[in-house]
Amino acid sequence: MTELIPRLDTSVAGFDKRLQALLAWEAVSDAGVQQAVTEIVTRVRREGDAALLEYSNRFDGLGATEASALEIHAARLEAAYKNLPEAQRDALTAARDRVRAYHEKQKQDSWQYSEADGTVLGQKITPLDRVGIYVPGGKASYPSSVLMNALPARVAGVREIIMVVPTPGGESNELVLAAAHLAGVDRVFTIGGAQAVAALAYGTATVPRVDKIVGPGNIYVATAKRMVFGQVGIDMIAGPSEILVYCDGLTDPDWIAMDLFSQAEHDEQAQAILLSEDENFLDQVYHSIERLLPTLARQDIVRTSLSTRGALILVRDREEALGLINQIAPEHLELSMDDAESLLPDIRHAGAIFMGRFTPEALGDYCAGPNHVLPTSGTARFSSPLGVYDFQKRSSLIGCSVQGASMLAKVASVLARGESLEAHARSAEYRIIKP
Repeated sequence: MTELIPRLDTSVAGFDKRLQALLAWEAVSDAGVQQAVTEIVTRVRREGDAALLEYSNRFDGLGATEASALEIHAARLEAAYKNLPEAQRDALTAARDRVRAYHEKQKQDSWQYSEADGTVLGQKITPLDRVGIYVPGGKASYPSSVLMNALPARVAGVREIIMVVPTPGGESNELVLAAAHLAGVDRVFTIGGAQAVAALAYGTATVPRVDKIVGPGNIYVATAKRMVFGQVGIDMIAGPSEILVYCDGLTDPDWIAMDLFSQAEHDEQAQAILLSEDENFLDQVYHSIERLLPTLARQDIVRTSLSTRGALILVRDREEALGLINQIAPEHLELSMDDAESLLPDIRHAGAIFMGRFTPEALGDYCAGPNHVLPTSGTARFSSPLGVYDFQKRSSLIGCSVQGASMLAKVASVLARGESLEAHARSAEYRIIKP
């Protein structure tokens, strides 16, 4: 019988090998997916609206006869917001306000300074002109993804935000449309998959070309984003959702079990791991999982996720736990203990850190404020959460005075000739003040 969730012990021989097998996830498409995506992207790039319309009708069953029918206009978005039940409308607005307020703190300003000889150096911050945000449809709809992707772009000063969201069978999610209205999305198209990514990257007569594409999607979307990178910017190639909980054994085990479920219910490939020095506590959490799992609507997904990619890991001490945290570099890290902040100096790699027993990851998904678009699959070693800075460019400013140019030209001349780049050297030497 398959174990409900594997139990690992760092002191047992072979632990490292088992951990590596558990963490292994490769964001690589198989040949069939790659071939399909290549065909879709190539056709949309070459044929524009005609290919986009064909793929949307084929994959989503829209039955549209003109590409213009793929757009949802502003009045429809506003109506979706106004017609929401009051509780949903208030919750969505509260989340919008908190996410926007947090990202306002990330705004960067241009700067410059003058050297003694009058040379001016600096940096100019410019928002992107137009970005595309991909919002998943199909199995689940995520209004929170609309807020998390659109609001930092809006705060950054992006001129136009284009949203694409698949609507299988023509069914749209009212919360998603309402979120688009609240977040200030400019245009919304009911397209998805690789064809939506291609349309955003290359533009069609109906869908405008963007400068950057952000937002999660399935393997076809991820493959298409990888393919068009360079033509446009992208945020990241995201893997399955992850949570790593480190608990001292004093939190209610039911709470911890549900925190693990909160990520496992996303997808069969999602990962939920618990670390603790308290073996008895791991037993308690296991029993909570057994008891609570049957109460979940998505219990089959959770069961598969926990049995294939989850783990309850017994560690020797805090130092070992911290080592594992930095090795795993989780997307979401919960520090379920009273002195969570004391661990921060030793944590180098994590997408988002949730501190204390009363800070479940779920709050970060919706309304705490920080962005929920986070690096996965260990990429927190070198990546950061999505933010305002992802929607801004930096241009260097250099303005030399006569004296400054003369001084810099002498340095540049020597280095350029050392690289055998004569024109570089002579261009600089023209600016040297003659005695």
